[in-house]
Amino acid sequence: MKKFLILNGPNLNLLGTREPEIYGADTLSAIEAYTKKKLEQEKVELVWFQSNIEGVLVDKIHHAAALNFDAIIINPAAYSHTSIAIHDAIKSIKIPVVEVHLSNVHKRESFRETLLTAKACVAIMSGLGKDAYWLAVKSQL
Repeated sequence: MKKFLILNGPNLNLLGTREPEIYGADTLSAIEAYTKKKLEQEKVELVWFQSNIEGVLVDKIHHAAALNFDAIIINPAAYSHTSIAIHDAIKSIKIPVVEVHLSNVHKRESFRETLLTAKACVAIMSGLGKDAYWLAVKSQL
């Protein structure tokens, strides 16, 4: 059974109420349940985590290999545009990391087109809404 760490960055705890016209009406827990349902035929374990704190996300990335995760799916949210620390943490581990974004970042503000963290990832899924999570997992099976 493959084990996936699914990390979610700042403000994703507000999904469902935060700009639903951009991010949709689903809460993060609803997206988690949807993802588990979509993958119920696969032999995978999904461990979900959300933090608004950059250093906590870095620590989770560092410890992922020691905790025997096979891959990380990360939605760094706003940190994707600014975090060299998360970029470097991803580069420091040997397990694959796939970055996901609910919205199409290239159709939004110009500053969102720069994805520092994605440069360290094996793939990126953007603009697929909640489907990005289960598709990212499938890409690593």
